[in-house]
Amino acid sequence: MLQRPAANLSSTPEQLGTQARRTWLLFGVVGLAVVAIGLYGAGLYGRDTAITVLAAQGRTDANLKVALLRAVLENPRALPLLLSEDQQVHDALAQRGSAAIDVLNHKLEGLVSGTKASVLYVTGTNGVAVASSNWREPTSFVGKDYGFRAYFSGAMRIGTAEYFALGNASKRPGLYISRRVGSAAAPLGVVVVKMEFDQLEADWREASRPAYVSDEQGVVLITSLPSWRFMTTAPLTGPALAAIHDSQQFGDAPLLPLPIIQAETVSADVSIVHAVTPGGSDGEYLRLSTPVASTPWRLDYLVPAEAAIASAQRETRLLALGVIGPLIGLAAYLLWRRQSAQMRIAAEQLARAELERRVVERTEDLSRARDRLQAEIAGHRSTEAKLQVVHQELVQANRLAILGQVAAGVAHEINQPVATIRAYADNALTFLDREQTAPVKENLGAIATLTERIGTITEELKAFARKGRTAAEPVPLNGIIEGAVVLLRSRFAGRLDALAITLPPQELKVMGNRVRLEQVLINLFQNALEALDGRDGAKVEVSVEETCAGVTLCVADNGPGIPPAILNSLFTPFITSKEKGLGLGLVISKDIVTDYGGRIEVASGEKGTRFTIHLARA
Repeated sequence: MLQRPAANLSSTPEQLGTQARRTWLLFGVVGLAVVAIGLYGAGLYGRDTAITVLAAQGRTDANLKVALLRAVLENPRALPLLLSEDQQVHDALAQRGSAAIDVLNHKLEGLVSGTKASVLYVTGTNGVAVASSNWREPTSFVGKDYGFRAYFSGAMRIGTAEYFALGNASKRPGLYISRRVGSAAAPLGVVVVKMEFDQLEADWREASRPAYVSDEQGVVLITSLPSWRFMTTAPLTGPALAAIHDSQQFGDAPLLPLPIIQAETVSADVSIVHAVTPGGSDGEYLRLSTPVASTPWRLDYLVPAEAAIASAQRETRLLALGVIGPLIGLAAYLLWRRQSAQMRIAAEQLARAELERRVVERTEDLSRARDRLQAEIAGHRSTEAKLQVVHQELVQANRLAILGQVAAGVAHEINQPVATIRAYADNALTFLDREQTAPVKENLGAIATLTERIGTITEELKAFARKGRTAAEPVPLNGIIEGAVVLLRSRFAGRLDALAITLPPQELKVMGNRVRLEQVLINLFQNALEALDGRDGAKVEVSVEETCAGVTLCVADNGPGIPPAILNSLFTPFITSKEKGLGLGLVISKDIVTDYGGRIEVASGEKGTRFTIHLARA
């Protein structure tokens, strides 16, 4: 059959060529953007990786340096303690005789030669040195007054002190460790040992990585770079600077800030800094900071990071290019194939369209007649299909309506009263066999009451079938709960102990109809008891709470919960998890509560299910 010209031919080969050029331009821009983003992301990843590796290595080195520093500190710390208890020291301070002092000088001189201490000396209570290990040297401490030093006043006050300062006579920095001789009530003097760290600094200097120890005020005390000694990690305030100069702790040192600028914080103890080391070289370092145990000091360790970070970024970027490059090449190849196929198809369509145009010019009338006939046939078929769909929908709606009225009304709503009547009738026969007429009359009265109730339910079902409403009236909630339990007693004999009901006050009333609200509670109690069938520790808690908005009744069980697939459509007709259930009980219950201005909420999980009914208070 001849065809009309292709109406969907939207592009000619010339137009496709223009589109192809625009596509390649866009492809180039996107490709460059992808490469740029990939290289940037790879650089960030390489930088983070390098910093992580350097931080791990740096922490190990910093911890080793701290351990070495603590080892250097431990031996000198024991000397003041031992000397403060030494009898020769007590004799020299108590007697002040030349013989006793001479013996003490020789003893201190011998102790210094056998330890790593720089100098040992003993002062009186006035701070004047009476004996010293350097008593032979021109810079001897004997006779010098050190009463202004904080280590002397601290030892006299609290018994011991540690103080890092620049020596007055030697002009060499060191840590002064002091100990009081005698009791606080009757002091004799102070024993002082000075510890210098020249060898430690030389060992650190061999690593070619800057390391320095600062005190609580940020003043650098020990460093592998001598030019950084007595500089500060942060600018000092005026009062703090004046107090340090007045104490002559660091001599005439200007206490200038270190040539270090923090650029980035990595973690609490790691940061990226720019530092100018001696010689004027500026570089990026990874600074690791760790406290020195048993002192108020902190050690900072600088690890050169610029070369390592650059190397890691270069490697990750090369790797990223190795991945992105082939992907972009593959994408370019696929794009070229697609455009070539489009150009070929466009040329074929153009030739076919021209041939079809010539044929259609000679058969236009026939084609139009055929089109009109096909349109009429299609219209008839469409109308027929619509009529069939409407007919099927009407049949299905009618079937659902009949099923909803009859099955919901008879099978679901009357089932419980009929079961109760049967139980009372069986009981009456038993009592007749025993010739006990009083219980028989009582059971027959109950049967009559339930029969009336069935009639009431039937009337309610008729009203429900007519989509009408039963007028709401004040009804006691206590009676509704008790009535529902009575209707369930026969079916769940022996299992009603699982019900833990907290009855509301007798005077509490809600708006509704007693029979219809009883059916709501019957459905909820029955579902809860069936869910707990065969489970140990089964329990259904029923509680009532008065709220500002009305009355809330909760039915909570500790069953397995409702499957999520059913929970989402729980109030949809014919949706149920029971083998013989119709899936209408909760639908009818929701309609009843809604008719009286209330609502039902449900929450379910592995620990059980909770239904909450909100009713209007009378």
